[in-house]
Amino acid sequence: MTSPDGDLLARVRERLAHTAAVLTPDVMAAALRAECGGVLGDTDLLDGLAYLETELVGAGRLEPLLADPDVADVLVCGPRTVWVDRGAGLEPAGVLFEDDDAVRRLAARLALAAGRRLDDAQPWVDGHLPAGPGGRAGSGIRLHAVLPPLAHGGTCISLRVLRPATQTLDSLIEGGAVPAEVAGLVRRVVAARLAFLVVGGTGSGKTTLLNGLLGAVDPAERVLCVEDAHELDPVHPHVVSLLARGANVEGVGEVTVRDLVRQALRMRPDRIVVGEVRGAEVVDLLTALNTGHDGGAGTVHANSPREVPARLEALAALGGLGREALHAQLAAAFLSVAIGSVSHSVADGVLGSCCVRLRQCYLGCSGWWGFSRCRVGVPSGPSRRRRGGSRRGLCGGVCVPERTRLRPRAAAQ
Repeated sequence: MTSPDGDLLARVRERLAHTAAVLTPDVMAAALRAECGGVLGDTDLLDGLAYLETELVGAGRLEPLLADPDVADVLVCGPRTVWVDRGAGLEPAGVLFEDDDAVRRLAARLALAAGRRLDDAQPWVDGHLPAGPGGRAGSGIRLHAVLPPLAHGGTCISLRVLRPATQTLDSLIEGGAVPAEVAGLVRRVVAARLAFLVVGGTGSGKTTLLNGLLGAVDPAERVLCVEDAHELDPVHPHVVSLLARGANVEGVGEVTVRDLVRQALRMRPDRIVVGEVRGAEVVDLLTALNTGHDGGAGTVHANSPREVPARLEALAALGGLGREALHAQLAAAFLSVAIGSVSHSVADGVLGSCCVRLRQCYLGCSGWWGFSRCRVGVPSGPSRRRRGGSRRGLCGGVCVPERTRLRPRAAAQ
């Protein structure tokens, strides 16, 4: 026996639904024996228990995918369609569910594990699932789910596997992810305590590059990292991580990234880092960078340098900061911008590297008037982009205003 039949599983689920006990292996084994009339042998019992653990406690049929260290995304579109991204783009996962009720039960269980509610009255959910046993899924999983009829064709589940970025800048350079031609420049940006943003699209390696750059920070400095989920894990002796949290099922208890940026200001930081700037926290980050906290950093989702001004304007508007005020803050705060946005090459299986020619990107872009004159590190070789896929390498382009002198600054006292 590799799995109990549907009727047996339904009976066991019904029995367990009426118990207040934690669903431990012993509790599930007892329920399985009771519903089978005690006629199962040891082998069948162990097989059935393993199946029940994933169906009732874990991620069900998605568990093997989430345990794969190469998997970045798992997407469920109804009972017959499951996609997986292992770094080379989306591909069919070969996983099927009995019906949409099975998908809905899984979505509701995952939402409950994330401390959220998912039902007809609240037909969508965003949440964060903690790491599984043995460190499965690294820093956990970002969950999103939508129920029918909003999701036409069946319940949709989107799972993004989060793993801490642990690579150092040296390892990124050695692996070819950061071109050697600009390695010296980015090191000088960090040593000079210039504020910088890492910019790129989804899966472009923004967090990985930021993590490597933070590892190059002077060991004597205190680095405060503010994130939605723990992804930054730089090789540095003095890093403090602050993690946001959502509201509970009663709608209270939310702690936002913006709240944590304000708290970080009171924790004697030498550098304040925001894992991903995607809301009103950009206002507090800019305020911090313009009040003596040099060397701050963060990532911003944008597909090209041209998109960054508009993106930051939209985020600043959420915090009540107007366009002119934003650009005045940017001109004083962000002295350098690193770009990461290079597609993965499937042909040779190696992360390709190229650099956006920032001079061409910034000139003529009115939003970047403060950065229109810049020095650019550009490695030789054409861009190696391809259509589709999500695994991208890192780009080594750095924009630094010509007036800026790349000399190390003393850490904030």
